[in-house]
Amino acid sequence: MMTSPLVVLRSFHQEHVAAKGVRRGDTEVIRCASALLKEAKALGINISRAAEAGIAEAVKRHKQEQWLKENSSALASSNAYVEANGLPLARHRQ
Repeated sequence: MMTSPLVVLRSFHQEHVAAKGVRRGDTEVIRCASALLKEAKALGINISRAAEAGIAEAVKRHKQEQWLKENSSALASSNAYVEANGLPLARHRQ
């Protein structure tokens, strides 16, 4: 059975990087498919940057979904108003 290699990610505190040029932070260990990791390395992909970009995208998506859930009733109310009454100030549109 083939196991996935471990990828170690560190979260860097920007004040340390900017002020001292030292990278300090928490460490998170993740698993990544061996074939995928090998292919990424062969293509010259920066694994750390790709992982950070993927995590940033997942956080962004989660926040968007959370905002939509929290504001769904306001959005539904606004849409119902427009359906019933038309767009506000529609008479001023060209």
